[in-house]
Amino acid sequence: MGGTVFLGKHVALSALRAGHEVTLFHRGRSAAGDGPDGIETLIGDRDGDLSALAGRKWDAVVDTSGYVPRIVRQSALMLGESVDRYIFVSSKSAYADLSRPGVNESWPTLRLPEEEADSEDVQRYYGALKAACEAELEALMPGKLLVVRPGLIVGPDDPTDRFTYWPSRIRLGGEVLAPGDPDARVQFIDVRDLADWIVRMAEARASGVYNAAGPESAIGMMDFLNACVRTLNRDARLTWVSDGFLLERSAGPWIELPLWIPPEGETAPFAHTMSADSGKAFAAGLVCRPIQETIRDTAEWDASRPAGLTRRAGMAPEREAALLKAWKDRGA
Repeated sequence: MGGTVFLGKHVALSALRAGHEVTLFHRGRSAAGDGPDGIETLIGDRDGDLSALAGRKWDAVVDTSGYVPRIVRQSALMLGESVDRYIFVSSKSAYADLSRPGVNESWPTLRLPEEEADSEDVQRYYGALKAACEAELEALMPGKLLVVRPGLIVGPDDPTDRFTYWPSRIRLGGEVLAPGDPDARVQFIDVRDLADWIVRMAEARASGVYNAAGPESAIGMMDFLNACVRTLNRDARLTWVSDGFLLERSAGPWIELPLWIPPEGETAPFAHTMSADSGKAFAAGLVCRPIQETIRDTAEWDASRPAGLTRRAGMAPEREAALLKAWKDRGA
């Protein structure tokens, strides 16, 4: 469902490499077009026009674009008897409590507020809507459902820039503002690793719920940024700036400074978003490539993008320079 951009595209490519017949169902609006050669394309709209799926059967469906329970329900009702396995890409944001480390698949998920039970406001209720989509699918497809809850999906073709900012910034060199606690844990998963694992899980006819975030061995922000320096530009110099200083100056966690989630202020309830337990997925065959490979490939892909592209995340150079100067001048 989807399949022309980012995760959907890489799942399609992975399945094709593995020798499977692949069908994409999408609206035909993406600049990515119909996807790779050798893949069948069906045009429709999962919100009201699923007719292209009628009378067909598949071994598995991979749903990378389900956000609203009502719309996901339509897909499930159409495909319930037509697929052996329904793989739904959810999110770690579905968990009700990310203020503590070690969240695993047994932890409670969010619920929409009673007064917003029919809301389709994805931006405001993203996690709760993902959890509600999971519940819809489980009710309609018991025993057929595989739910994947990744965290930050990264790598080539990532349209969000939330990870890409760091390899690209460090590749430029110079003094780099490094935010917060150097030991703060970070988690992400290369889109290619996630796609390959999803295909293997489909082949195994797996079901259940799995967190999917890496790397397998815990790393901190300093480990990650140092890996960027060693991989891309050893002349880059990291200057660590405290959480409090950045918050006092309204630096923006996660979007303006990607991967930074300070354990105080508005982000305190999400302080351990990047310390989820993915042991179940690793036991089921999830494999993460070395982070240096993800860093290098992401930087190379980013360098191939059009000049002057508007970034969706990351700190503007002027803003970074001003904060670094203020940090150095604080004791003057």
